[in-house]
Amino acid sequence: MESPPLYRQLATHYLDAIRAGSLRPGDKLPSLRSLMRQHGISLSTALQFCRALESEGWVEARDRSGYFVRRPRRLAIATMDEPAADVAPDPAQYVGIHSKVSDFVARRRQGEVQVDFSMARGAPELYPAEALRAIMMRMLRQRPNLLTTAAPSRARTPLREAAARRGLRVGMTLAPEEVLVTNGCIEALNLALRAVAQPGDTVAVESPTFYGLLQVLESLGMRALEIPTSPQTGLSVEALEMAIEAYGHIKAVVVVPHLQNPLGSVMPDAHKQRLVELCERHAIALIEDDTYSELLDADAPPRAIKSWDRTGNVIHCASLHKVLAPGLRLGWISAGRWHGRVEMLKYTQTRSNEELAQHAAGEYMGTGAYDRHLRRLRERLQVQRERTADAIAAHFPSGTRLNLPPGGLQLWVELPERLSSATVFDAALRERILVAPGTLFSNSSRFDHYLRINCGWPYDDAIDAGLRRLGAIIGECAAAQAVSVRKAA
Repeated sequence: MESPPLYRQLATHYLDAIRAGSLRPGDKLPSLRSLMRQHGISLSTALQFCRALESEGWVEARDRSGYFVRRPRRLAIATMDEPAADVAPDPAQYVGIHSKVSDFVARRRQGEVQVDFSMARGAPELYPAEALRAIMMRMLRQRPNLLTTAAPSRARTPLREAAARRGLRVGMTLAPEEVLVTNGCIEALNLALRAVAQPGDTVAVESPTFYGLLQVLESLGMRALEIPTSPQTGLSVEALEMAIEAYGHIKAVVVVPHLQNPLGSVMPDAHKQRLVELCERHAIALIEDDTYSELLDADAPPRAIKSWDRTGNVIHCASLHKVLAPGLRLGWISAGRWHGRVEMLKYTQTRSNEELAQHAAGEYMGTGAYDRHLRRLRERLQVQRERTADAIAAHFPSGTRLNLPPGGLQLWVELPERLSSATVFDAALRERILVAPGTLFSNSSRFDHYLRINCGWPYDDAIDAGLRRLGAIIGECAAAQAVSVRKAA
């Protein structure tokens, strides 16, 4: 694997010292000449190193004095409370989500949006478009009838081989034939749920959770039972166990173990193993949505939940939508003991995916270029998240809370004074700023005072101005709410 640039290696070295407390806020970094002499680097590399730490908020430049360690504003903002895990789920959570999501989608289309913080998506320039295009062009020259020939349903495509091979890195042992290619992870989830449950059945989900999953469950006539989920460690296994004892008829559990959407939490390995054992013990299908794990800031990828599966009870779903090519809509599913049923459901629902995209993505994933792309993507997203978090800490009102995840595309923000995200959404949209209100991520109203903020676009003046104005809008809405409360009293 190709090493990071020298300035990035040096930045990581000094960041480790800052995080360990060896360098504290107010300490001065070595001068540019000292850096050049101590580390044997050029002036250009020394400048790149200092500017990288400055852009990420770890140091500040003082006129004619040099660079000094600073405490990033994002580190001063309060973290979120852990959810109560000893309370039985509220049956009112079964109420549907379609109307809220439909209203959100319709209203955001009514006018031109200038700054969009609502989508968990990366900017087009973050992805290797040219490399994928070159592979596709070469393939079309080699196989001119590729687009006019029906794709075989059980072909051993490069994508299936690449997915199986990369599964080894996260503890899974899969044959390419056990990997079924889907139209993104959302089709994989549809197939998994249809394979293990029927209309009217109850499915346990994280709370909050991705609103697309709530839509899928409602469209299938299934009921979502929301389980308390920690911003740090993910779904509460203890709360799930309570729910199983209280309800006893849960058919499946759907969980995003790594960089959960919208919280950004990461389940510890011990929690994953306990979850697998709990679901096996109660004959509950466990569906793993592993869309985001490649975006985790870590030297090695985390173990998949399915790596603990010994009975075929875990269905593993994944996608390239966030990590390689949003426009290809490629995902896959490894369905364990439901493989045959899922294969037939896929055939019934959408038949085979077209081959060109599978070949291009699979071939690219089989090269070292893919890991280099992922490393660059994680580095750029980390800078974008941290700059966004700094802006939120600087411009949002006092009392705002924030969960800064160890990777991914988004931040989960708690508004002060339990301010309604629906109110903020309305006010921001009038100024052509789009946010994702917390009401979308639950069938209950408990997350109305939260927003999900996208960090997938490179931080620039437009985004900075948008966050500054959004903070002012939140302050204005909070002030209006305080006046209303005083009048009511």
